[in-house]
Amino acid sequence: MKEIRDNFIVKDQNEDIVIGLSSDEINEKYIRGEIRIITEQARYPLDTISSMLASGKYNLNPEYQRRKRWSTVQQSKLIESFIINVPIPPIFLYEVEYAKYEVMDGLQRLTAIDNFYKGKFALEGLEEWQELNGKRYEELPSKVKEGIDRRYLSSIVLLNETAKDKLQAESLKKIVFGRLNSGGDKLTPQETRNALYGGKFNTCCIKLSQNEYFRKLWKFDIIQKNENGEINNEDELLKTDSYKKMVDVELVIRFFAYRHIDKMSTLGNQEILIDEYLKQANFFPDEVIDDLCALFEQCVKILYMVFGDKALLMPDGAQKKITPTKTIYDPIMQSISKFINREDLILSKKDELLDNKFKDKSALIIKGRHQDIDLFDGKYGGKKDVENRIIYFDNYFNSIINA
Repeated sequence: MKEIRDNFIVKDQNEDIVIGLSSDEINEKYIRGEIRIITEQARYPLDTISSMLASGKYNLNPEYQRRKRWSTVQQSKLIESFIINVPIPPIFLYEVEYAKYEVMDGLQRLTAIDNFYKGKFALEGLEEWQELNGKRYEELPSKVKEGIDRRYLSSIVLLNETAKDKLQAESLKKIVFGRLNSGGDKLTPQETRNALYGGKFNTCCIKLSQNEYFRKLWKFDIIQKNENGEINNEDELLKTDSYKKMVDVELVIRFFAYRHIDKMSTLGNQEILIDEYLKQANFFPDEVIDDLCALFEQCVKILYMVFGDKALLMPDGAQKKITPTKTIYDPIMQSISKFINREDLILSKKDELLDNKFKDKSALIIKGRHQDIDLFDGKYGGKKDVENRIIYFDNYFNSIINA
């Protein structure tokens, strides 16, 4: 595989801070309305939600949305709130073009209402209306159905003219989404990245997280798709934090960001390194992104073919011996990527690689100033610790492959 030039520039974290504006200049900026969102409000009768969503005018899953989905009890509690007439917060829509919208906030509410009217679940866990538990929409008493049908879901629509161009539109949508989801059910770092730094590279990382070898290495549930490429088993996947909170996607991006771990000291910590890499990688040329994705797929394939689902397990005697860990993943992926052009030789030496993975006991200990440290002790995850582990695996692969 040819050399992949995915260099990125380390930015000063304070470079975007603007100082020195006078009060008059700040007032002028406000009057110009450089960042001013234009909205309108609308109300939708609940019994029209399903036909509204079926119209094709509403995108329920823009890239910045989360994977989380409400349980039957959560959906039922929403319906009970409508029965009691509890005020429901408005949903937020973005007008992509005239009469076409993206759902920025409120996906779960819309989906719950749609599912209920289609009879996809029976009410469960109701407290004020316990006598309705177990009933679907069509099974409700007529007056209760009429009462629900009379309720409305309010919306706030961010109009298309809010943004001057497509780039500003994307930026504003992500800002609003991030603010709307800043409280309550807090976003994970990767959910925040997905919301704020969407783009082609981010999309590729989401697809790479579905790679079967990768998911086997991490012992994640395998993603099953139908002939149209749609995920068949998403309900089961959403029961696991690794999928629901996009842990799998973050692990993919970590591999690419850690190729530049030498810049971590400047950036401060791994989260900033990953953030900065993703932001800039979205603007890499298509050819570079394609090469990076191919590199990742080849690395996980070789790792699994040599080590199976034990590839990311700690050495004997180390903590979490039965659980795949980043402590192994980060360095071994970096090392194997350096030998990627010798795939046939690596596979031919599979047995030797298996036998010698953690055989050099002396190399597993780092001499510290006050005490010896286990090289793969998960408590130590700083830049130097990861670099030492990469050196270990570099020497390990080199000693066997080039023997």
